[in-house]
Amino acid sequence: MPQGRAALVLTGGGARAAYQVGVLAAIREIWGRRQDNPFPIICGTSAGAVNAAALACYADNFNEATRRLIWIWRNFTVHKVYRGDALAVMKSVVLWASSLLFGWLFRRSPRSLLDNDPLRELLKHYLDFDQIAHNIDTGKLYAVSVTCSGYSTGESLSFFESVPGVPAWRRAQRVGLRAKLTVEHLMASSAIPFVFPAIKIHREYFGDGSMRQLAPISPAVHLGADRVLVIGNGRTQGETRRVRSDRYPSPAQIAGHALSSIFLDSLSVDLERLTRINETWGRIAPEVREAAGVGLKPIEALVISPSERLDFIAAKHAYSLPWMLRTVLRGTGAYGRSGSVILSYLLFEKPYTRELMDLGYKDAMARRDEIVRFLRLEQPEPAGEPERELSESA
Repeated sequence: MPQGRAALVLTGGGARAAYQVGVLAAIREIWGRRQDNPFPIICGTSAGAVNAAALACYADNFNEATRRLIWIWRNFTVHKVYRGDALAVMKSVVLWASSLLFGWLFRRSPRSLLDNDPLRELLKHYLDFDQIAHNIDTGKLYAVSVTCSGYSTGESLSFFESVPGVPAWRRAQRVGLRAKLTVEHLMASSAIPFVFPAIKIHREYFGDGSMRQLAPISPAVHLGADRVLVIGNGRTQGETRRVRSDRYPSPAQIAGHALSSIFLDSLSVDLERLTRINETWGRIAPEVREAAGVGLKPIEALVISPSERLDFIAAKHAYSLPWMLRTVLRGTGAYGRSGSVILSYLLFEKPYTRELMDLGYKDAMARRDEIVRFLRLEQPEPAGEPERELSESA
């Protein structure tokens, strides 16, 4: 493994997580024919938790793990994630409408807009969670974490598997708990509020891990990382521009804004905090740090995020959704440009996921030198033709 402990942090974002796979494809090419795992620590949240778990299950062969992720994401349809057929969508619409109009007649409210049982079956088919412990025991993996949000406690809880000796942790609204990861942890971590149902683990119901996750990089640091590669799913700078708007925001625009607040904002804040800590640490003389017992340590961070607006890309592929789902979403304003943000999270269709993967590959290769330095590679090894693999139809 590379010197020190490198961590891979995969953030949430529904279908936007296809971008992560494109970045991983580029890293696979840079890493070369080495089968060992370049990331001893892997942390995932929401859809990023699914990708993280796949890498952890196949940590004995990074090349194979990435190849499997590429194949799955290149061939995604919404029917592999949630039920988008006419009957399922109409049933959901009727249940929600009945609850709003005649709630006093019902004791049980609808649990979610969409049924994501197909995702559970997909994960059970492709992932062998027993392999995580095996990879840890054989030194292929140091630790992996999946973050969920507790609806009762309001805490951000990171379930983790690791080598012996890594302690659990508790901070303000943040908890790290050792556990054997299962498909239910992934279902909970990716349960977008209102869209997918909450999952009960032990005594509490959990939802999407991006909710109330104030410090997305924190689990990696607690698990022992000294450098982190973060793959985001939204542009972190250069896109804020105040414009005049005379039209009241559509429900889709409001929902998309709420989802972006959940999935994107906390990462930028945490990166700013990490930068300040590193700067503060660097300005304190070593003897002063030792005398004062300063426990902080500098954390090297490399962030790769989309160079283009993913919601604009989603708008181009909006018509690849099943017709009934299109009909419902059109009524909320999702098919207007300002409402396409919500589409970018739900559009699990291969025209969209493939374009996101291509973008992730391009963005990562544009920063090849930085990735080489991060991975401590003096001379990257050659590796096949993953660029062709991303581009060709499968």
